[in-house]
Amino acid sequence: MKNELIDAIANMEEEQAHDLARQMLDAGESPQVVLDACREAMAEVGRLYEAGEYFLPELVIAGDILSAIGELVKPHMQTVQAAEPEGRIVIGTVAGDIHDVGKDIVAFMLDANNFEVHDLGVDVASAVFVDKIRELQPEIVALSGFLTLAYDQMKNTVAAIDEAGLREQVKIMIGGAPMDEAVRAYIGADAYGKDATAAVRLAKQWVAEGVH
Repeated sequence: MKNELIDAIANMEEEQAHDLARQMLDAGESPQVVLDACREAMAEVGRLYEAGEYFLPELVIAGDILSAIGELVKPHMQTVQAAEPEGRIVIGTVAGDIHDVGKDIVAFMLDANNFEVHDLGVDVASAVFVDKIRELQPEIVALSGFLTLAYDQMKNTVAAIDEAGLREQVKIMIGGAPMDEAVRAYIGADAYGKDATAAVRLAKQWVAEGVH
């Protein structure tokens, strides 16, 4: 059923995708499996977008589908949270990129794991990240990008954080369909998370080690 869900999302079959996700969860499937299907589907959507087969309307529809599935998943992931959050995280999709689906899944997973998440949205300028780091003093910054054009914007954002004298006080992770370890090295981030689970694991590790 996971593969059916991936196909339904990638093919913009909104009602079918919603029904499949609900059936999987009702049958006791792990919420993580559903989220993994979403991630794989969005990787395919991204490929089709960059190949010129999908356009902005398809990205919007895909975002709507993932938002609806996220609402289905949320009740299955509720846990008793501690009085104090594990850490503070600023997350956003970098300038020039309006993709929010992967970012939203990561933000949701971090929130479910008791992190204080500040989502800056999409098309976020490097100066906005810098200002929010100054204001909120987060331990972690998460940069999201769905398109290859995000590489240079992420690099610029990391450079801006460094120039502002804030680089040493935060750990920076990147994520998104086209990202990998080589891109991480180019950007100058601390780590690459291939999915929301990896992002949570990194965040927990960094906070436990003490990032400041």
